[in-house]
Amino acid sequence: MTAASMGCGRDHERFTMPWGPLPEINPSDMFKMPYPNFRRMDKYSRLGLTAIGLALIDAGLSEWTRERKIGIVASTVYGCLETDVDYYKTVIPDRGANASPALFSYTLANSYLGEAAIRFGLTGTNYVLTEQHPTGLAGLQTALDHIIRGDVEQILGGVCDVGCPQIFGKPGIVPPGAVFFMIEKSFARKISSYGELSMDEKGGIIYNGSEIKDIAILVQKCLDGFHHA
Repeated sequence: MTAASMGCGRDHERFTMPWGPLPEINPSDMFKMPYPNFRRMDKYSRLGLTAIGLALIDAGLSEWTRERKIGIVASTVYGCLETDVDYYKTVIPDRGANASPALFSYTLANSYLGEAAIRFGLTGTNYVLTEQHPTGLAGLQTALDHIIRGDVEQILGGVCDVGCPQIFGKPGIVPPGAVFFMIEKSFARKISSYGELSMDEKGGIIYNGSEIKDIAILVQKCLDGFHHA
């Protein structure tokens, strides 16, 4: 989900992460059952949960009857910082007497991972990493490491950022957007995969034999291979 578009890789041939406003999210696109809490979430959580939902839909894993040991690792530069700022704007006046409980519940960068786990029946390890370099690859690298070490058989890895809060008075170093990959140790399902991921000895991402330096480049290479093979 980016300022350019939102959806699943099987439905798109081009992917970019430009600067700009993100599209409005309709929860009925992902959730067949009513989900009133979605509208109450902060923008960061709605973005992350939407991208996770789309990744599961794309992988044919959005519907479930039993809990699945699927983990989630997400990277971020700014996390829920914008929500933190909004929350403290309700705390400072009146010495906290009117602090917003609705905002407080989303002042953790991993809140949306819990929402995703509940909504999609995911019981694997999940956590958020602060991205040290704005490539968007830290979550994917760590998720892949869990697969390689044998911790899990299936895991989501990706990135989620809504941008730098305006209070800082300067543009951010990464554009707003979120994208997640469903990574599986072995692939034997009927649905087609996008290719093979591995890591080199330095921890770099390798896709179908080619080194990857940026998550947007990886997405486009996956789409090229899938749609033009």
